Amino acid sequence: MQRTRMPGVLAALFIASAVSVGLGPSTAHSAAQTPSPPGAQEYIIWPYDGAVITGGKLWVRMGLRNMGVCPKGVNVPNTGHHHLLIDTDLPPLDQEIPSDRQHLHFGAGETDARIELPPGKHTLQLLLGDQNHVPHVPPVYSKKITIIVK
Repeated sequence: MQRTRMPGVLAALFIASAVSVGLGPSTAHSAAQTPSPPGAQEYIIWPYDGAVITGGKLWVRMGLRNMGVCPKGVNVPNTGHHHLLIDTDLPPLDQEIPSDRQHLHFGAGETDARIELPPGKHTLQLLLGDQNHVPHVPPVYSKKITIIVK
């Protein structure tokens, strides 16, 4: 009786196609990142660097030049939405921005937000994300500022 190797060939083809479409092990970011225009700049309007805040509740006002603010999921050229980084460094700039207590997402297109911080020294920094929460190329982020909460 003659045996065929078709099941093995089919399995190899399935594995190869699964890896190529992202079902297999892969750590590379598959989608092309969104470009940002020359001169794009993100900045924190309030609080200012070195501000002393009493009580822990404060408004953060976010600014953006040479780009527009748009909600998550909306693909419009030269737009993005704000992410506030609290007491942390910039995440990998070729991956989706984490969503946790140190990486606040403002996916509805907010340009200001009320936050509460415990007493102590804190750093704040803005990072603009595209419709998929991935930083643009080149990335658009603010200077990191330090505030003190009493």
